[in-house]
Formats: sequence, structure tokens, C-alpha cells
Amino acid sequence: MPRRLFFASLLLAAPLLAKDAPANTAVVPVSKLEKDCYDWWQRHEAALAAKAKIAPEIVLVGDSITHFWGGEPATPGLKPRGPAAWESVFGGKKVLNLGFGWDRTQNVLWRLEHGEVDGLKPEWFVVNIGTNNSSGTANARANTPAETAEGVAAILARLKAKSPDSKIILMAVFPRGAKADDPKRSFIGGLNPLLAEIAKKEGATFIDLRDRFLAADGTLPKSLMPDGVHPNEAGYAIWAAALKEAMR
Repeated sequence: MPRRLFFASLLLAAPLLAKDAPANTAVVPVSKLEKDCYDWWQRHEAALAAKAKIAPEIVLVGDSITHFWGGEPATPGLKPRGPAAWESVFGGKKVLNLGFGWDRTQNVLWRLEHGEVDGLKPEWFVVNIGTNNSSGTANARANTPAETAEGVAAILARLKAKSPDSKIILMAVFPRGAKADDPKRSFIGGLNPLLAEIAKKEGATFIDLRDRFLAADGTLPKSLMPDGVHPNEAGYAIWAAALKEAMR
């Protein structure tokens, strides 16, 4: 191809390339992406069935950190990791747990568009999502903190549209990784201030538990999160105490 024709083709292609640039995947609803220790589709169906029975006062929305805490719908073969903490804050209340292991913001958006909160009028939504958007796999690319924040904002907008009178608690993404210089800490450090701004804009209560989870040197104790991601009973007790205070 002559040089002048080659450069002309580049100029013609430029608008197409810009137009076809990848969208922010964090705001594009999508169903199951990753394989985990449970059946994603089965849990979705169980959530649809449970919501009608429970008529919840509180709805938790999130990923495995929420999923593994406890409550309904229960996952066959999966033992709750924080039953005492759960009882301390949710005892006597009707609670629906819409935490799904490995979910990103885009998975939550799909679930909200496919009936999981339709018809519900809870007093509270508790949202804890975004940590998995920091991870790229063969199924989904990693997102930036700004992209992830946009996904979280979209979730809050969906919840408000579904149940305008419900109050929302937005959790800062929990710290992860044993050491202060863990690469995931940088992502979370960039995301949480953006989430605080979203909560303020949307009139949600924002809770950041970083200082309650981390030691003075920035390490994340195994006594609270043995795997550096998921709380144990002691870790969930910290979350429970914060929710109890916020919902008072």
C-alpha cells in the first residue's frame, strides 16, 4: 500500500477505533462470570424464592464477604462464618442476604435487573461490593477505582429506583492482603474516597472499617481475616457492631 494511502486509512479508522473502545465493564450488567464454591444460578433462584417468604426489613447486597456471613438463602454445604455476629445485629429481624461469591458490580447490576429486589420495601439496604473488580481473569478484565465507583453508583441508583423510601448503608471496601504494601490496597485506597463521595451525593450512610480492621503498622491480622479477604467470627463482629450503631 502506498504510504499516503496507508496514513489515510489510519485517519479514517481513528473515529471507528474511538467509537468501539471498550465500555466500562463495571456498569454493564452480566450474569455469572466466575466459578466458586457454590452454584451461582441456584443461589439466584433461591434468592427469588426467599425474598417472597421473608419480606425483609434488611437486604444485604454484595459478594462473598456478605455471602459467607450467614442468613437466607442458605447455601447447601456452606457453613456460615459469623453466626454469633449475625445474631448480634440481625437477631429477631427479617434479613435477605444477596451476597454472591466472586461477584463484581456488573453481576450485582444483572441480579437487580432480574428480580432479586423487585417488590421489596426494606427499611435498610446494606451494600458492600467492589473488591472483586480489582481482579482480572479470563472472564472479565480488572477495573480501575473510578470505573468500579461508577458501578457502585449504578447499584445505588437501581436500589433507590426499586425502593425509594429505603435507607442505604454503603460500606467502604474492606482492606485485603496481609501487608500494607499489598497491591490490592492501592486499588482500595483509590476506591473508598470515591465511594464516600457517592454516599454523600445519594444520601446514604457511609461506613469505613479500615481503622478497626488494620493494626497500627497497616497489617491485616489473621485473627480477623485468616485468608486476608474474608472475615471470621471476630471480623464479622466488627462489621456487626458498626451496623448496629448505624441502624440504631
